[in-house]
Amino acid sequence: MNDKPENLAEGTLISHLLELRNRLVRAFALVFILVLPAAYFRNDIFDLVSKPLLLQLPKGSSMITTGVMTPFTTPFKLSIYVALFAAMPFILYQVWAFVAPGLYRKEKRFAVPLLISSIVLFYVGVAFAYQFVFPVMFKFFAGATPTGVQMMPDIASYLDFAMTMFLAFGIAFEVPVAVVLLTLTGLVSVEKLGSSRGYVIIGIFVVAAILTPPDPISQLLMAIPMWLLYELGLIMARLMTRRSSTAAEPGT
Repeated sequence: MNDKPENLAEGTLISHLLELRNRLVRAFALVFILVLPAAYFRNDIFDLVSKPLLLQLPKGSSMITTGVMTPFTTPFKLSIYVALFAAMPFILYQVWAFVAPGLYRKEKRFAVPLLISSIVLFYVGVAFAYQFVFPVMFKFFAGATPTGVQMMPDIASYLDFAMTMFLAFGIAFEVPVAVVLLTLTGLVSVEKLGSSRGYVIIGIFVVAAILTPPDPISQLLMAIPMWLLYELGLIMARLMTRRSSTAAEPGT
């Protein structure tokens, strides 16, 4: 085991600010570059994003727009969201490259897997919402439409709703990363998190009720995966804590 003390990189406030500026410029430059092809295919992308809703609309119904510029601005707004989502790994890498010089080797060893896991889990959460939650949710909404009412959603309202749901499920799927960080930083022990499982489950269902529309189906579709991911986070935290304890033992 290497016990040699580490010398972390130091710099002046100006050098840190310049480094931060350069990282932000690179991140925004990639977002701007990705906006261009996304804007070109904006209508095709909007068709893809709105497909789960369109498939559940009653026969003869369609989406509408109530604004003069909305047919252009809404798909263009979506292209910006798509560029941000696509550039997120690079943006997070820039954040990592900025803070990494101030981390010890042990911290870097844990930070890299957590960073990669958080990116993957966010995209998995977005895909889960699109593939499984949206069809069930919109089918429920279409079936709950009162008699004599024609369901014709506005495209701008739908985009805001869809982006909110994507973000909510992407963040919700970060539960394992949050559990591991809580245990590795020593704020909460794995045993405490395990013994408080009942309170955590109640909290998960409350969060799901806040983030999702007021229907039980979408709430369950968020709460159950969050609960399973919490259990996965406990397993990961136990393994990483055990590995850290083993590495810290004398003579290892």
